Amino acid sequence: MTAPNSPSTGYLDSPTPIAFAHRGGAYHPEIEGLENTLAAFRHAVGLGYTYLETDVHVTSDGVLLAFHDTVLDRVTDRTGDIATSTYAEVQGALIGGSEPVPTLAQLFDAFPDARFNIDLKSHGAVDALAAFVEEREAWDRVLVGSFSRRRMIAFRRRTAGRVATSAHPLEVVAFVLSPSARLARLLTRGRPVALQVPHRQGPVLVVSRGLVRRARAAGVQVHVWTIDDPIEMNTLLDRGVDGIMTDRTDILRDVLRSRGQWHGPTGSSEDPTKGEA
Repeated sequence: MTAPNSPSTGYLDSPTPIAFAHRGGAYHPEIEGLENTLAAFRHAVGLGYTYLETDVHVTSDGVLLAFHDTVLDRVTDRTGDIATSTYAEVQGALIGGSEPVPTLAQLFDAFPDARFNIDLKSHGAVDALAAFVEEREAWDRVLVGSFSRRRMIAFRRRTAGRVATSAHPLEVVAFVLSPSARLARLLTRGRPVALQVPHRQGPVLVVSRGLVRRARAAGVQVHVWTIDDPIEMNTLLDRGVDGIMTDRTDILRDVLRSRGQWHGPTGSSEDPTKGEA
């Protein structure tokens, strides 16, 4: 397959709203403490999620890891910086005392039908992720974002704009403050396919009805993170957002089902890990 000359839109060809399992559903009671592990993502897929959110860092020997922090300390039984550790050293760390830190390749292989929302957490991961997407021809399986404008610009340059990306912070500001969709699109040069934003930033309402309207008129989706409260989920869905990222995969699925807006497979209402050896 030949890569397109503009950002792939295949990633967002599913009906909206899209339900994203944030780090696999980090605060679901059955997997709490196992964020960004194969077990967490397997649990989310078992519930019917087809869109999985993860973060990536790269080891000193170039291996892409699905891991949020810059250090191992918070969620594993080891300490140390990811960027200065080899993959062999990271393999000795266990998340929640039981799960190894997965590579991005392991996630792609384990869940071939899933799509991944990937947050670039380090500048060193830019080239590694670009190469990974190209090698796998995974144009329709990823949407890449970053809180760093520098990393986002570097990734877009490295992939010649062929990979779908979300807006970096200054592009978000353009959509929030612009009086029209046309101006917002001109200011962002049509580069982002989605705004991935918080509902509020302190006292400031970010995801207003106006923002959703401008984004939609510009052909850009609005995905909100990280929402775990059912009342807030309903408020945002009533406002017309295109996707919600959640740590409580059970709650979001129940809300979407109650509204007739669950688009994933039926999944199981039980713990998908029960019955395993």
